Amino acid sequence: MTSAGGSVRPDGGDSAEAASAGRAGGLLAEWGSGPGQVARDIPKEGNPEAPMSFSAGPGGVTVLDQVNGRLVRFGPDGRPLEPIPVTQQAPQDVLVTADGTTLVMDRLRDKSVAVLKDGRVINDLPLEGRGIEEGGAVTGVFVDGKDVYVEREHGSLVRIGDTDGQADPERPEIPGRPSRDGKSYLLAGIVDPSAGRAFVNSVDKATREHRFTRELRLGLPILALVLLDSDLSGTIYLGALLQRGENSSPLVRVVCLAPAEGTPTGTADLSANTGPEETFRDLVVLDGGGVLYAQRGERGVSYVTAHCQ
Repeated sequence: MTSAGGSVRPDGGDSAEAASAGRAGGLLAEWGSGPGQVARDIPKEGNPEAPMSFSAGPGGVTVLDQVNGRLVRFGPDGRPLEPIPVTQQAPQDVLVTADGTTLVMDRLRDKSVAVLKDGRVINDLPLEGRGIEEGGAVTGVFVDGKDVYVEREHGSLVRIGDTDGQADPERPEIPGRPSRDGKSYLLAGIVDPSAGRAFVNSVDKATREHRFTRELRLGLPILALVLLDSDLSGTIYLGALLQRGENSSPLVRVVCLAPAEGTPTGTADLSANTGPEETFRDLVVLDGGGVLYAQRGERGVSYVTAHCQ
């Protein structure tokens, strides 16, 4: 199945949610350590780093500025809020839940997810345990209601606790990322990278029965999958980093899929970040639809929205 055609539509914040997510399309976090600024580190030896991850929602945008050891926050009007210090040694992912709880994940050193309420850590949920032998195998932190999950090597998710900071000793598993409409679990993978073939799989949440597996032909070789999520309506978003040619820079292609059967409904192409900096999450799906993209440049990081067409 070939994904539907289309092009990126950069958005200046035409939806209420885009505006409340920090006036997306006009939000620039400049390089630095002052209010509303974020840092990058390009050492002579070692891996260069930019802000590892970010989260967006009705309360604004929260950026994991691990180089400065803090969470940089922008309110619904796009203005900087008081930053929050991070307590972990090597945090790589951040997620702000619907009730305002903030989750910060360090999979390499502290090997935990810090649960923050009102800017204060109330507990650290261990990553390692039943279902997770090594913290480095974790590929993201996710929530389903009050349940906190971590993903094991882009496959199954393990429940490690809840947003009240209570660890789960049983650590049950689910077969994919929970969709935001509450109806399914999602999984994606690469079938043939050189041929640009990927797939999205959906499992019914209530029955655990298979709903669909949809193969996508993205038209260019796949370097990596960089996004799998859904919005509140259930629309599925798959993002892939694609190689355009030997002398051309890569691009990020986002494909939107209908929730019930996985039929492609449109695509959006974005210029890939080509700097040397390591990051963990550059794309976030907005609750009301569309994606927010962290685009790095010489001045800083621009947070821009795009919609499938």
